[in-house]
Amino acid sequence: MTKSMLTLTAALLCMATLPAPADEQLAYKLTEELTVEVGPRLAGSPADAKAVAWATHKLQQLGYDKVWTEQFSTPFWQRGNARLEIISPFPQSLVLTALGGSVGTGAEGISASIVMFNSLEDLMLAKPEQVTGKIVFINKAMTKDKIGSQYGKVVGARSKGAVEAARLGAKAIIIRSVGTSNNRFAHTGKMSYEEGVPKIPAVAISVPDAMQLSKIISKAPEAKLRLNMENHTQDAVSHNVIAEITGSERPDEIVLISAHLDSWDQGTGALDDGAGVGLVMATGALIKKLGQPKRTIRVVLFGNEEGGLVGARAYAAKHAAELSKHVVATESDFGAGRIWQFDSKFGPQSLSFAKEIQQLLSGHGISLGNNKAFGGPDVSVIAALGVPVVSLEQDGTDYFDYHHTPNDTFDKIDPAALAQSQQAWMIMTTALANSTIDFRK
Repeated sequence: MTKSMLTLTAALLCMATLPAPADEQLAYKLTEELTVEVGPRLAGSPADAKAVAWATHKLQQLGYDKVWTEQFSTPFWQRGNARLEIISPFPQSLVLTALGGSVGTGAEGISASIVMFNSLEDLMLAKPEQVTGKIVFINKAMTKDKIGSQYGKVVGARSKGAVEAARLGAKAIIIRSVGTSNNRFAHTGKMSYEEGVPKIPAVAISVPDAMQLSKIISKAPEAKLRLNMENHTQDAVSHNVIAEITGSERPDEIVLISAHLDSWDQGTGALDDGAGVGLVMATGALIKKLGQPKRTIRVVLFGNEEGGLVGARAYAAKHAAELSKHVVATESDFGAGRIWQFDSKFGPQSLSFAKEIQQLLSGHGISLGNNKAFGGPDVSVIAALGVPVVSLEQDGTDYFDYHHTPNDTFDKIDPAALAQSQQAWMIMTTALANSTIDFRK
């Protein structure tokens, strides 16, 4: 270890072991402000603009050296009234939510018989005669785990189901919510269409309602449903909000820490991603209180992550010429659970530094993971262009109980867990910003 690294390690070990400062709850307080004073912030909406104004003002108050916004164009999708009911043989209503980006049904609604598939893959193997003129129901369950590994195995039904159902002549699609709770909340989320394929309405129903509907179909395979839904989309603008603590020695080298400012409209976006916003805003501000970092720390609050990484793509395009100066990037977008693992994605010569960072984090119960870090959804856009990434992995065991539901609210956040995360973010970010290492090598 070099002399400079010994000095850095000593300083960071002090930070890791000293009693928490008086502002140990800064991330918690910021998250509370965002969720209470702004609330849900659907991209392109008036609340989204209010969130941008709130974040800009708050970052200035926190003492960042530079604060600015970058505008981009975005669709503004708005949900309207929605109702789903079984017409026959057992009339009853089901709890639903429109999937983000879905078209409506028109005033007359859609009435049709239903056909159930256990997965998107099963639907894709179906013949048109099984599906034409019907409402498709994909009943794929998601199970819990610490890292949310099942999400990717289930979310395809939400993102691609409408396209595959429409190819086969379906009138609409219903999916079992991409979530792990048995509460009667339906989980929304982004769906997509494909040019040349008819656009059909797409909704999710709660897990209990999916279980109920599957039992009804088992008793009455010719069951009929009626769906009425009003949604519409218009052109709008949103913004990425950016702030910097300027590096004292290498100001052109950027350590990017990020979260996304937008949220779905059903809850208040506390876990997704208010806690992440609070964490990264607090991290830069508290590090500056300890002294100016050697590299620039750039906080980016991305706009319209939920609509398909729209702000992240705008950022990558606008900053393409300086991505080589982004020495490392990361994102907080997995709720507010305790951090339990540190992952990197460094070049082979830099791997020893990942171990050193983990040692600094070990006092907070954080172990060393692998060198296959994802970085985060928004950050994945610049990671694909060669920017090294790191991840502080949070315990997401219960994250998908609340994800994209009306139940994503501030009361779900544990102050102690968020305080532990804040300490971890400060330690990691300080180490990255005060190093001289080229993480690409």
